[in-house]
Amino acid sequence: WFRARSRIIAHAVRASGRGREGAIVLEAGCGAGHVLAVLERTVPGGTVIGMDMFIEGLRIARRRAACPVVQADINHPPFRPSFDLIALLDVLEHLEDDTGVLETLRGLLRPSGALLLTVPARRSLWSYFDEAGHHRRRYEADELERKLVAAGYRVEYLSHFMLPLFPLVWLGRRLRALAGRDPRGRGRGPRQLTSAELRVVPVLNELLAWVLAFEALFVRRRRRLPIGTSLIAVARQAASPGAMPARRA
Repeated sequence: WFRARSRIIAHAVRASGRGREGAIVLEAGCGAGHVLAVLERTVPGGTVIGMDMFIEGLRIARRRAACPVVQADINHPPFRPSFDLIALLDVLEHLEDDTGVLETLRGLLRPSGALLLTVPARRSLWSYFDEAGHHRRRYEADELERKLVAAGYRVEYLSHFMLPLFPLVWLGRRLRALAGRDPRGRGRGPRQLTSAELRVVPVLNELLAWVLAFEALFVRRRRRLPIGTSLIAVARQAASPGAMPARRA
């Protein structure tokens, strides 16, 4: 999943036109820096900055990437409107005021800048995994589109991704949750169930990585996938907040 997501993010950056030399890129909520090195490679000759509220993750991020990192609250970022691209990758679902954060980040973009966003998809997939990850919500595509427009964006591209994982995740999480329940109330909790799910099965892992490599090409060509475990969006500033209808590729 992590390898496939990194590949898809790189393709999405290139397709957005914001990966040119000299571009200034911010990853808001960069955590431990899993994607910062990907952004550095994808924007050669540009400037990448990581921002996160928690110093523990930033210390690890410094070892994973050469770019500067800043400790700051995403609700009060210490920047002026100077970014060609802001990446918000699996962060929005953790935040109480998601629309407010989208508005705040829009204020940091240059007039031609873009927001690259990924979030978990489909309320039907809500499970112990989301509870363990401290998610507040999963998103439907139309809901995410509405929130972006309400925050003053024009949506250029919006699609599901991780399509091959959808049936596996839907069925696997339900079966694992049932298996983890004890009729006397002593079943495994969300963290234990999530840890079991994250164990890598080598052959299956490589097979899924191979299949998901083809999915990245759909994102690069801005083709829309009808279903998946995640959503990806590229959006730019609208002429005025909420005034322009969203458009999905």
